[in-house]
Amino acid sequence: MPAWWIVERTADARFPWRIRIEQDGRVLLVVRAQSAWPGAGAQVFCLREREADPAEALTPHERVPVAHLARLGRKLSVTLDRPQRKRCEFLTLDKPRKDGGTYEQIFFRTEAAVRGHRSSKRTELVANLPLEVAVDSAERYPWRFPGAHATRRKLPVGDYALLHEQRPVAVVERKTRENFLTDLAELKGLQQQLAELAAYPHAALVLEAPYRDFGDPARLGRWPAAHVQRVLAELPALFPHVQFVFAGNRKLANLWTQRWFAAVAASLAQPAPDSVREPLAHYRPAPADGGLDTRIRLAILHELPDGFAIASLRQRFPDTPPARLKRILDQLRAEGRLRREGHGRGARWRRATG
Repeated sequence: MPAWWIVERTADARFPWRIRIEQDGRVLLVVRAQSAWPGAGAQVFCLREREADPAEALTPHERVPVAHLARLGRKLSVTLDRPQRKRCEFLTLDKPRKDGGTYEQIFFRTEAAVRGHRSSKRTELVANLPLEVAVDSAERYPWRFPGAHATRRKLPVGDYALLHEQRPVAVVERKTRENFLTDLAELKGLQQQLAELAAYPHAALVLEAPYRDFGDPARLGRWPAAHVQRVLAELPALFPHVQFVFAGNRKLANLWTQRWFAAVAASLAQPAPDSVREPLAHYRPAPADGGLDTRIRLAILHELPDGFAIASLRQRFPDTPPARLKRILDQLRAEGRLRREGHGRGARWRRATG
């Protein structure tokens, strides 16, 4: 079941809009906002609703499926399943009080406002925390991590690990081109190794070689380039939670790993605010089926009877604005996949043949 973006008008002059995200009858987030959708380059101040008044008079304004929710630091990123005005975010800030406590501020911003803000080029994570790095004791010539506290120990998997409260939270398996080609002789063993890596919250296979080396027969010894590239395409598909990084050489592989560890450490040190953590804890992503437009197109072309009336399409998608249904019908008609017979309420839509 998709989540829904529901906007209602209130009688409050200061916060005339109530915006909520809900799924399967559970409210994920609800805020009182000063605008139903911020204007270009603007951001809207919101208050998180703590308790609803069942007697409050609310006027429905819009109801749109939510395509995706995600956390971006202190922001809840929302993508709506519609062609326009579909991306926005809620930024949560903790402001200090005079008595030493903090209070919450929430800002509702659209994609255009985020792009135009002066902070749009800043990185999300401030990666300047001290790092605790474990280096596998079997590493003969280990990478260096300047400024980090590095120790040698036997790691259960991988060659380098970022420690958080003495537990590995990010693990890197380092391989040279020659290491990887040797592993191809025991591909099942390599797959088992990657499966163990994937059990960690953050995992990466970092290759000290550029991708082009694995398509150059002169650098692959007895292995056909086509076979090596098939393996490199298959492994990320089998292990989507493991990052595959073609760093180019030893120095860049070391540098990428240190910066990645720093970013992971920064993300752990920046807990999500309640207005981000709570919605995501209960959100269940809908199947990745291409969005509402795709579902409507599939219903028209394959599910509804040939010669259907637009009323049948509206009955199938009762929460979709009629203008959106009409737009998709017109698109299919322009593509030559649908034709209309008649006009007005008596019109019938038939699939093109031949």
